[in-house]
Amino acid sequence: MIGGSDNFGSKDRVTTMRYEGQIFRPFSEANSYILQCTIGCSHNGCSFCGMYKDKRYRVRSLEEICRDIEMAKDHYGDLEKVFLCDGDAIAMESDQLLEILRRLYATFPSLRHVGAYVGPQSTLGKSMTELCALRAAGLTKAYLGVETGDEEMLKQINKGVTGEEMLAAGTNLVNAGINLSAMVLLGLAGNDKAVQERIAIATAEICSRMKPRYLAALTVTPVPGTRLYAEMEKGRFVPPDAFATLEEMKTLFEHIDADNMKFVGVHASNYLPINGTLRKDKARMVALIDSVLENRDLSRLRTETMRAL
Repeated sequence: MIGGSDNFGSKDRVTTMRYEGQIFRPFSEANSYILQCTIGCSHNGCSFCGMYKDKRYRVRSLEEICRDIEMAKDHYGDLEKVFLCDGDAIAMESDQLLEILRRLYATFPSLRHVGAYVGPQSTLGKSMTELCALRAAGLTKAYLGVETGDEEMLKQINKGVTGEEMLAAGTNLVNAGINLSAMVLLGLAGNDKAVQERIAIATAEICSRMKPRYLAALTVTPVPGTRLYAEMEKGRFVPPDAFATLEEMKTLFEHIDADNMKFVGVHASNYLPINGTLRKDKARMVALIDSVLENRDLSRLRTETMRAL
């Protein structure tokens, strides 16, 4: 219901409702009403992420949130989709989230979808009983930043969890019946091809075991103010070129073992937009990458000026 580019992690400036700071949401939530439940991200330590660096994490009061729901009712009437932000709404106490969900579905008769970004640590802080209760109350979709399945790289980017903990967080969401969209980052290895292959294989393995409904790939883009950007300026991180990220994506496809997992590769940070269903479309997607890699044809890729977060 608010403006903004149609990307994962896109940011919106809102003029019709009260919001604190810049608002980010996944591209598939472009037509959702954005309800700000927390300010910032409970972890806010990932080396590559600059989304919430200007915010100190806190949970908004239930009174404020319920007033916003009433304001949305007055402004929009009825709604079909709502997205809970900021970066980690699931970090709220479960009874608060359950009350928010109850209010939303009572207020909007046509509501059929409520999504949220979720952090792995916060997700692991919920019992299966709590996660199942949230799903039963109407939390339909969760967006989890998996980034990579590689243990060493998870430490390097300061994700805050181990590979097994990340797997457990995602698996718990899936087992609770919540539609999971796992987001992974291409290019974390920089220009190191050996590490790039290792990371792609590890990421394919964790996603194969986690079994999200959607697998969304983004390409790492150093953002000023982040640790990754500082490492790039010091020459410690060299971003991979476009073809290296395609080779990584190809390795991911070749090693992933999943049926009916929707691959979403159209994010604006990616050099080559690719969508498909694994395994049904695996051969087609690999062939598309090969056709670009064969001649190193830059004309078929997004230019740097066309790429964005």
